[in-house]
Amino acid sequence: MKFVNILKSRSFAPAALRTYVSHPMTRRYTLLAWTAAAATYLLIVLGAVVRITGSGMGCGDHWPLCNGHLFPPLDDIGTVIEWSHRLVAALVSVLVVALAVIPGLSPGVSRVPRAPLVALGLLVLQVALGAITVKLALPPWTVVLHLGTAMLLLATLLVAASPPDPGFVLQPGTIGLLTLAYLTVLFGALTANLGAAAACTGFPLCGGEIWPSAGGLALIQWVHRLLAYTLSGYVVWWAVRSRGRGAWAVVALVALQVAVGAATVLLGLPPALQAAHVAVGAAVWAGFVLAAR
Repeated sequence: MKFVNILKSRSFAPAALRTYVSHPMTRRYTLLAWTAAAATYLLIVLGAVVRITGSGMGCGDHWPLCNGHLFPPLDDIGTVIEWSHRLVAALVSVLVVALAVIPGLSPGVSRVPRAPLVALGLLVLQVALGAITVKLALPPWTVVLHLGTAMLLLATLLVAASPPDPGFVLQPGTIGLLTLAYLTVLFGALTANLGAAAACTGFPLCGGEIWPSAGGLALIQWVHRLLAYTLSGYVVWWAVRSRGRGAWAVVALVALQVAVGAATVLLGLPPALQAAHVAVGAAVWAGFVLAAR
């Protein structure tokens, strides 16, 4: 009852959510949005751990149940990892639905801001892709789309959490940056899920070649690297032009990501570094989204 009263109180609803003019967010609603974004980031990292450890079928081909159970026996590490991933996904679902519903329950709100509604739509797509991925026994194309949708969901939640205007207005020159970053992420996912991570030895070249003669998987990883190199140069140029401290923080994250990627290749793809590469990559993506606002 107390929770219902909070939802109905005008103090919970952002003033501009009531007028839908400038959209300033209340402290609690902003905290909810940041919590949803953090949970989504954790979900992305756990998804990488699922892939790296081969735990994608840890719950069998059952969905939404796990090996036929709502609460499965956790006697296998693969089941523990996959079930943990699903639990975080359930948490993200609750948080995103709350973000979309709460403004509509607040007095005086004519319509819900766009970002929570877009996040809700992406969540539905993400859940559907997760189910399809499990039912089809992890085909690479669904895994890549699953990660790509998760990155879009993370970006949308960061937009919802970012004052003063939870809309989709971006700073000049950042659309190209975000597009390049997103393509780099997708090709990274493609590289990992097609088993192309080991096809390009050495760094920064591919097997000592500027253009890999092996073709196939080596070419996929090389395209991912070329996108990453281009993104690195682009972000430095952008940071110089923008002169903002946030932009240089993103440059530092990109440099860290390149270093982790190089170490991953040169050290023979240790699982811990593979997971770190995804974690830092997701942080880079989040940094781009926040800096572009």
